[in-house]
Amino acid sequence: MFTGIIQSIGSITELQPKGGDIALVINTGKLDMSDVELGDSIAVNGVCLTAIALTDQSFIADVSRETLSLTSLGALNKGTKVNLEKALTLQTRLGGHMVSGHVDGLGFVESRHNDGRSEHFVINAPNNIAKYIAEKGSITIDGVSLTVNKIDLNNASFEINIVPHTLQETIMSGYQVGVKVNLEVDLVARYLERLIQGGALGESKDLANNITASFLANNGFTK
Repeated sequence: MFTGIIQSIGSITELQPKGGDIALVINTGKLDMSDVELGDSIAVNGVCLTAIALTDQSFIADVSRETLSLTSLGALNKGTKVNLEKALTLQTRLGGHMVSGHVDGLGFVESRHNDGRSEHFVINAPNNIAKYIAEKGSITIDGVSLTVNKIDLNNASFEINIVPHTLQETIMSGYQVGVKVNLEVDLVARYLERLIQGGALGESKDLANNITASFLANNGFTK
């Protein structure tokens, strides 16, 4: 688990092909590696990876074909900058929100413009995960915990504002229109949907038609 508070901007040192997938060699920048051990988890652009080899300023992680196909890691090149965060501990301040490091889908930057001292972004989300994004709720973009300003249900897009500190400490300063980003929705939204579905595993229901005032009352959502 992670918090979505980026601890360092790293960079890809090497991509090693291995039987159809790859191993990434990642320079960790200012990330303190003194407490990292083999097998520990490190989020790379919001993707939870396992450290299989370590040095003082780098680690190696295997990336499966599944991960390469479903995240932006498949588009990385030597020298590409990446957001890094070590897994949280019981002593970690939870400054962001609970992040699993399991990417739900790829979005892309629709637009970007100055808004005072911050940068305003519009991010397009895949239709299948847009339903989990709520105004003033939490969203993770390339591992960064952010608050959603507004949502556009017709275009499956949402708006965020990035303050100067976040721009400086993450790769978001380099975002251009069209760039693909890893999205992870709030854990609560995913589990809430599954609880509402109930029934047998794999059972499909039209939630929009089944959620009624009486249903919400019976399940403790209203009084």
